[in-house]
Amino acid sequence: MKKTAIISGITGQDGAYLAQLLLQNQYRVIGLTRENQPRNTSGLEYLDIDESVELVDCNLLHKDEIVALFEKYKPNEFYNLAAQSSVYQSFKHPIATFQFNTISVFNLLESIKTIDPKIRLYQASSSEMYGRVNNLPITENSVLHPLSPYAISKAAAHFTCIHYRESYDMHVSCGVLFNHESYLRQPTFFVKKILRESIKISKGEQEVLWVGNIDVKRDFGYAPHYVEAMFLMLQQPIPTDYLICSGESITLRAIVYYIFDKLGIPHSACQVSDELYRPSEIEDMYGDNTKAKSELNWQYKLTIFDTLDLLLAEELKNDK
Repeated sequence: MKKTAIISGITGQDGAYLAQLLLQNQYRVIGLTRENQPRNTSGLEYLDIDESVELVDCNLLHKDEIVALFEKYKPNEFYNLAAQSSVYQSFKHPIATFQFNTISVFNLLESIKTIDPKIRLYQASSSEMYGRVNNLPITENSVLHPLSPYAISKAAAHFTCIHYRESYDMHVSCGVLFNHESYLRQPTFFVKKILRESIKISKGEQEVLWVGNIDVKRDFGYAPHYVEAMFLMLQQPIPTDYLICSGESITLRAIVYYIFDKLGIPHSACQVSDELYRPSEIEDMYGDNTKAKSELNWQYKLTIFDTLDLLLAEELKNDK
């Protein structure tokens, strides 16, 4: 009998790649969308799985809708990828960001506890929770010091999941994913923006790439491989939390210049705008993926430049 998995945030890059992986493992996949909002299924269509995923409207802020969903589909696993995930937007809309990113998780956990405590839950936590860290690399035991409304909301949701796991013996695992990119990434995210606008500059369609603080350092990885870790977490007999990362960091400037060099663009085409700076910023961040590799047998060997090469090749292939 097929297992059933529900994915919230199905229209994002992680949701699409995770749906593809689950279908390959013979799951029935239910994808959640928001009522009265346009369904952007471009990612599912790009992976040619749009006909294989069942899309259902569900507002995670309404607990009664989640309860009805669980009673109807009786899922084995729930992957919670839905969130207001833009750090930049969270400074503009801090209350709405905190409300959705925390209340939705409470509703899911309470519904599982009530309907079927055997349902396994994956919660998408974020490396942004760690913020200003004293020691690198970050590990699962590092102290959290969030520096944005988004990071604060994710930290609250993260500890909520730990509370339910420890208090009610529920199978809840949190994946702390560091920056991970793919062709399906939305254009508002840094690497996707760099790739798309750099290609425009190389074709003479744009003159300058405007950026904010590009001297900060980040840990970047390849999204299709990161979702494999999500799946593996819910296959473990004992739930816990894992860092999913490449284990190295690079300045955003180095990323820009690498792409520019690949496309034959002079570095002077990169211009800094003070308006694109964040109110607070993490200077450097990279994680230790030892636990995920050893306990999940997660195989990840790509360097950041390997990832950039894959992303650029796919962007050029699909550039119209």
